[in-house]
Amino acid sequence: MARTKESVIKTRIKNILKEFQCYFFMPPANGYGRAGIPDFVGCLNGMFFSIEAKAGKGKTTALQEKELQKIRDAGGFAIVVNEDNIHNLKDLMTTWSKQEWTYSP
Repeated sequence: MARTKESVIKTRIKNILKEFQCYFFMPPANGYGRAGIPDFVGCLNGMFFSIEAKAGKGKTTALQEKELQKIRDAGGFAIVVNEDNIHNLKDLMTTWSKQEWTYSP
């Protein structure tokens, strides 16, 4: 079975997240989860993040945008990553891995 471009982007994202030893998971997209949830949900050094993977000229749906905005509104970080900006993800993870966050329950 041929790999789609989006699957290639997802593999590259997974490799970056693993490189930085992020906690992350990929919510199932099989109809049992909530629609619009990003492809990756995770945490690095106290920063909650979500990533929606797209390839080519792929655009987020209105529902995906709504979910990404809910995450931002709650103080998390939500981005869309494609082949044109994936290099920024590694830069972001580098910054977060060095950041000292203050956590007070």
